[in-house]
Amino acid sequence: MTAPAVAGAVFGTIGALAAFPLRLAAREVERQHGQLRRGVTRRTTHVVFGRALLAKAGLTKNGDAEVERRVVAERAAGRMLLSENGFLRLLGLMKAPEASSLSRQSLIDQSRLSGADLDRLSLFDAFEHDGEPYSFRDLILARKYAGLIAGGATWGAIARSVHRSGPVASLTAKSLNVGSAFGRPDAIYLEGGQSELDGQLLFDLGAATQGNDTLEDLFTEAEAAEEGGDHDGAAALYQRCLAIDPTDAIAAFNRANCLRGSGRAAEAAHDYARAIKLDPAFVEAWFNLAGLMSEQGRDASARRHLQKAIALDRTYADPVFNLARLEFDAGNLLEARRLWVRYLELDSQSEWAGVAAKGVQFVDMQLAQSAG
Repeated sequence: MTAPAVAGAVFGTIGALAAFPLRLAAREVERQHGQLRRGVTRRTTHVVFGRALLAKAGLTKNGDAEVERRVVAERAAGRMLLSENGFLRLLGLMKAPEASSLSRQSLIDQSRLSGADLDRLSLFDAFEHDGEPYSFRDLILARKYAGLIAGGATWGAIARSVHRSGPVASLTAKSLNVGSAFGRPDAIYLEGGQSELDGQLLFDLGAATQGNDTLEDLFTEAEAAEEGGDHDGAAALYQRCLAIDPTDAIAAFNRANCLRGSGRAAEAAHDYARAIKLDPAFVEAWFNLAGLMSEQGRDASARRHLQKAIALDRTYADPVFNLARLEFDAGNLLEARRLWVRYLELDSQSEWAGVAAKGVQFVDMQLAQSAG
């Protein structure tokens, strides 16, 4: 039976899944009439944070801070955030834990764990439940985690560590300690430090996921290269992703962005078109291809692509602004004014809103002078 929460939903992933191959998850989501894609686009309604994201974050100095930034950004965008276990439960592939009754606020009050740390640890399945209502076992864990944080551990170190010892709920009967004789002050240890929970060696994906892990690692590496400004390197990595999975519209789109950043306009246009062919509703691909056409002086083509982007997503302000500017440059003042007014309905606060307001004023002044 199709889960109502899945049908029509568009799931995006940030970080590789540790417990379940993405290709199998995508197949199940599709069976339930939803969509699952790597990365996040404007159409994404649910974001799944893969636990492997934390393993990689632990290898860099500011990795946990970057994870926190992504969590805040996706929540601010109004998307539903899911842990891996929460995602699997939503799909009906994992049983829900025993009945629970503790609210989020009750857990915070009784454990003295901060709300922010509770939410982050929940998002990476450091509790029996991935959200409220929580269980009594979750309260025990929350108290233990609060003690670890008070002792100098970070939420990221805890989340990287807890899965290594087996089921999270089993930690309720064990003593957790911070620090070691090996100079690692934020490492988490079981019972007097006899068994180390190494946050960087957390995930044993098993033979069933290894083939998929290669693709996930490539995609993550490509994203990191793109973020670091290595456009050519990122484009090559995205190309390898596409060689493994030719149906990945987001990899094609990301590659196009990198190629455009490297000045390889013709190749970028090809990959934007490829992304659109794979996903005709990929509004960002239509918009970026329009931008590329405009840069090349192909205004008619840019206009068509912007109009398509607006038709696909009527709340997307950027193509409205760019089309207004295109119409203004072409001398179509009334149409430019209409579009600027529409833009101001979508965005009345930004710097671009100020430009749009001035555009409306300029057209009104021109029309008044013509009438006079």
